[in-house]
Amino acid sequence: MSALIFANPAILFGLIALPVIWWLLRLTPPRPKAEVFPPLRILATVLKREETPSKSPWWLTLLRMLLAAAVILAIADPVMNPRANSLNAGGPLVLVVDNGWATAADWERRVQTANLLIDDAESADVPVSITFTADASHEAIPGTAAAARDKLTAASPKPLVPDRTRAAQAVREAMNGVRPGTLAILSDGMAAAGDNEAMSTLAALSPAEMRLIEGDGHSAVALTDAVNNAAAMSVTATRLSTASAQQMNVNALDAQGRALASGTLQFAAGAATATAEIASPFELRNDFARLNIDGLATAGAAHLLDDGFKRRRIALLAGESGSDFQPLLQPLYYISRALLPYADVIQPNTADLSVAIPQILQGNPSAIILADVGRLPSESYAPLQRWIAQGGTLIRFAGPRLAAAPADDPLVPVILRQGERALGGAMSWSEPQSLADFPGFGPFAGLPRAADITVTRQVLAEPTPDLAERTWASLADGTPLVTEKEVEAGRIVLFHTSAEATWSNLPLSGNFVEMLRRLVQLARAGGAASSGSAAEGTAATLAPYRLLTADGVLTTETGTARPIAIAANQVPVASFDHPPGLYGTEDGFTAVNLLAPKTVIARFDPTTAGRPLVREGLAGGEAVSLRPALFAAALAMLILDSLVVLFMNGAFSRVPTRRRTAGGAAAVIAALAFGLFAFVPNPSQAQEMPPGAGAKPGDEQILERLDTTHLAYVVTGERDVDNISEQGLEGLSQFLTYRTTLEPGAPVGLDITKDELAFYPIIYWPISATAPMPSQAAISRIDAYMRNGGTVLFDTRDQYSSLDGGGTTPNGERLQAILANIDIPPLEPTPADHVLTRSFYLLTNFPGRYTGSPLWVEARQEAKNTGAQLSSSGDGVTPLLITGNDFAGAWAVDSQGGPVLPTVPPDEMQREYAYRSGVNIMMYMLTGNYKADQVHVPALLERLGQ
Repeated sequence: MSALIFANPAILFGLIALPVIWWLLRLTPPRPKAEVFPPLRILATVLKREETPSKSPWWLTLLRMLLAAAVILAIADPVMNPRANSLNAGGPLVLVVDNGWATAADWERRVQTANLLIDDAESADVPVSITFTADASHEAIPGTAAAARDKLTAASPKPLVPDRTRAAQAVREAMNGVRPGTLAILSDGMAAAGDNEAMSTLAALSPAEMRLIEGDGHSAVALTDAVNNAAAMSVTATRLSTASAQQMNVNALDAQGRALASGTLQFAAGAATATAEIASPFELRNDFARLNIDGLATAGAAHLLDDGFKRRRIALLAGESGSDFQPLLQPLYYISRALLPYADVIQPNTADLSVAIPQILQGNPSAIILADVGRLPSESYAPLQRWIAQGGTLIRFAGPRLAAAPADDPLVPVILRQGERALGGAMSWSEPQSLADFPGFGPFAGLPRAADITVTRQVLAEPTPDLAERTWASLADGTPLVTEKEVEAGRIVLFHTSAEATWSNLPLSGNFVEMLRRLVQLARAGGAASSGSAAEGTAATLAPYRLLTADGVLTTETGTARPIAIAANQVPVASFDHPPGLYGTEDGFTAVNLLAPKTVIARFDPTTAGRPLVREGLAGGEAVSLRPALFAAALAMLILDSLVVLFMNGAFSRVPTRRRTAGGAAAVIAALAFGLFAFVPNPSQAQEMPPGAGAKPGDEQILERLDTTHLAYVVTGERDVDNISEQGLEGLSQFLTYRTTLEPGAPVGLDITKDELAFYPIIYWPISATAPMPSQAAISRIDAYMRNGGTVLFDTRDQYSSLDGGGTTPNGERLQAILANIDIPPLEPTPADHVLTRSFYLLTNFPGRYTGSPLWVEARQEAKNTGAQLSSSGDGVTPLLITGNDFAGAWAVDSQGGPVLPTVPPDEMQREYAYRSGVNIMMYMLTGNYKADQVHVPALLERLGQ
């Protein structure tokens, strides 16, 4: 497939005529311009110009040449990325179309691709057979192109994995020995069970050619498993395209579709699987109803949850607490270790059962485990029985205490044998007994028997007609090991051996963990009187309740879905008869998801067909004809040429000059704009010019600086110093906003060598001896800034260095070097009656991070050196301030608003006064001698007679 072809290439020979056209245009000048008869003007110009040019202007000739070339190219009909009709007409067109869950994201492109193939078949007058691999039934007999097009229109993606084997067999039966011309497989790119057989069946049809048409596979990402661990839910996903690393978000939604939590899937390059952790509290995780991959709307990107995924709250009680020095002998040690990965275990904080049992029942646990508890307080039996009847699960373990309990205990599932063989409730054998195979019913069905498990002591059950039905596990001699009894909505389960390793080694085995996990899964997730789970039955048959669409949406339309029989402890997987969704009722349901746990998506391998295949991509509007754009460009050039000729021939000579100029310019601009837009093949893809694109660079920033007051600091080039300066001015800006009517903008770092300084009333300059020395040009810019009324606050930040009585610090020497070339006025420490001491707050000193350094200002008139050229031109405001107290260090705040550096000495009142000093300095900068003029108010009022 070439990048560009011409539908009528013979027309291109017309380009040979372009030189002739150029020659004709060059010899066909425009007509002379007519002028009013002014005799003197004609006499003055008759010898200076030709009334009839010998040739047209070069730019007009070029315009007309482009116009002719555009027309010729448009007639030739150039097409970008053309698609050729290469169907083999030697037999029917056979289309095998995957319409599984992965095709939902690009289904429209697949329909477009199939339609193009059907159009080609219609042009070649060959019949079409079309089959969809995810449909339950197939009608693959070749028919007309119109019938195939109708079937394609009626088809839709299904929330299932394609079954190519069934589709291939249907095609083979429908073809009945007829050899296809072209056999095209529109694949979703994913391998499925039976692909080898399917490809062999299709290859046996001996088509003249086989094509494999696939998409890019980027949307083929599916969730395969979710495990509710102790601290978080672990979600596993698999993907088809593994070429590059990929990050995706997984959202956990409740039953109303609200997002409760999220996690991140991080696929490494070349990895087909990834795991995300969704961390949230236990109670919140139990509200999760489904998981979704953000940005993907497919059945594979959705994972439904039911009660089986919810963590149970299990309460543990023991007849005795055991010794803390021997944890392996404690009754609850092995139980708690086995349940912690699967449930939230709670234990009462008291050994008094009369207090502990009501406390536990108040929390409404899913199950209660009693380890060797014999007699319960009499007042505890009735609440426990009510809790069990409402759906609670009671699990008991035998032991010496239970063996000595009365035979009429209502909280055991069977009647325990009393007598000499029990001997304190236990029976001893000369040879330990091993486990028998687990029966086919009950929660332990399918669990392999561990040959190394032996039981040396147990409590025996009295034989009853229904004892075998109530026995979920037994020993090799047939005596029960685990029995159960249903009590209304709940159940009682009894292990006839102890929960620690004195009576058997069962608690030391992996079977013990799995048996407890399955029993906990039988318990209702929300405790007694909550919605039940369909998994409570041993082999429940559940009707479809809500089904998942191919787009990952739950719907009440159940269609032809059949009830599903779900055996206990089995994970159901979707099929044609049982699409993914929820099966059961509103009171209790089981989730049937699309893919089985641990599924890994793999690439579809068509090479098993043993025949050469032609690989293609999906159609997506790649073929674009340039004819409309060329004709539009030619029309625009024709309009422009006509306007130019009219203008040159004086058609606008009688229009007033201004209107003529504006009208001609508007016409030219309109023609050019029309031509420009005509050259865009898809106008919807044209980029819009951003607002303000015609403004000069920096205009927006200048307007923002003029509109809002900003505090500025000099960028020294040292990261630590500049960060403190920015954080300090940010802290002072926040303080000004909170305490005054001034609301400064964000602090601005200045490069004094090139940035405009006039926007800022004051510039903070932290002096650092280790920073590069400013150039003379930069110092001259600062000098000019101060002469024009600006103020610079120099902060040497070295007050701490002078506490030992030393001389000039390095920072002080650097400041002297900077000011050496500036004619500064005389300076003095801020007098007590200076405007700075009362411009907003009443202050006596100006501390920063340190205290003790005076704030130097311009000396008042009586102390000035009249020879100094630099003086205040800003309404009495000093042009420079000098301190060593490190103002920015005291003002600096972090992103949470907390101070960054401590004051020296640590004193929050010193920091408060540092902020107040900053406020007074800003008010002084912005108001000038306004505050000083207030002292003259009484005299002015007296003079005015008031």
